[in-house]
Amino acid sequence: MVVELKAGKFKPEHLGQLNFYVAAVNDMLRLRRQAPTVGILVCGSRNERTVRYALDGSAQPLAVTSYTYDALPADEQATLPSPAVITAALEHDPSVLP
Repeated sequence: MVVELKAGKFKPEHLGQLNFYVAAVNDMLRLRRQAPTVGILVCGSRNERTVRYALDGSAQPLAVTSYTYDALPADEQATLPSPAVITAALEHDPSVLP
């Protein structure tokens, strides 16, 4: 499984990038006895029609989902890094990282 996290709104080109990663994993890492790799794109928001059109021509098993950290139950939030920690990691700010 390949999971890609996008901080912003879904864009059709994100699926092209994910499709590339899935193909690379299938070619270089997946064993013959394993099922084909599934790609999951997690983004901040999505438009159902745009996602449907973008997925329409794909032969790879891909899925698109959205998320909001604040909507997660407290116990699940506790197991994930906070938005501030993720932002700090992306900005290479070690003072905020645990």
